[in-house]
Amino acid sequence: MKARVLVVEDNPTNLALMEYLLRTFGYEVFTASDGAEGIEVARRESPDIILMDLQMPKLSGFDAVSQLKANPALCNIPVVAVTALAMVGDRDKILAHKFDGYIAKPIAPETFVDEVQAFIPSALHPERLPMQPPQVPAQESPGALPALPSGAARILVVDNSQVNLAVVQGTLRPCGYEVLTAHNVDEALQIAQEQTPDLFLCDVHMPGQSGFDLLRLVKSDERLRSVPFLFLSSTVWGERDRSRALAMGAHHFIARPIEPMALIAEVEACLKGASIAAGGK
Repeated sequence: MKARVLVVEDNPTNLALMEYLLRTFGYEVFTASDGAEGIEVARRESPDIILMDLQMPKLSGFDAVSQLKANPALCNIPVVAVTALAMVGDRDKILAHKFDGYIAKPIAPETFVDEVQAFIPSALHPERLPMQPPQVPAQESPGALPALPSGAARILVVDNSQVNLAVVQGTLRPCGYEVLTAHNVDEALQIAQEQTPDLFLCDVHMPGQSGFDLLRLVKSDERLRSVPFLFLSSTVWGERDRSRALAMGAHHFIARPIEPMALIAEVEACLKGASIAAGGK
């Protein structure tokens, strides 16, 4: 048996990302886009756990969990808030509304499933399935960035984590970017020599050679030195590493976790900046 998870979230990008990560690890996943629909799906499917956004149309997460806990048939299902609320007292407010726990947004793809599994009996933890890139919507709201034309830019993503690679692929490809992936420095250099990227998007700390090693090699290569280089790292190593990266020629240093649309904005800004710089030469 494997756990059946209901994800209630009105943001399509966040919903797609959570669904993708859970399915990657073998969970059966149901989804709903607002609190009222979430209650309906819970009644129909009786999931083993419910992941609930708080601020949603029609019925908020707070109101939805109150109705769930008042229903004798559903009251024993763990309901975990997935929320960006981080002010003093927010945790107590969430737990006081009968949530069984909470997970902070933006979610960290590397740890999200482990956080969910903490609320699920180990007997229901499935084996991990082969990974496929998530289908993340290109537009999630009227204020979202527009999808770019196919082939707008070629981005080489370098990360030893297959989860991270797939998440970035699923975020950028629907926007029209061509995304190449590499698991280490040697693989990245080989790909870059064969298909010159318009942007490097690289993790910092990887087994063997690090992102700093790749940056140094890129800047010493006449063909690649002008390609913008973005660091995207989930490891907090302090201001010294950020300063080192920028001093070595990195264009920006982004810390995970980051919302998908924020990542797209960072990538677009870096590409536009590089284009303007090239035009001014």
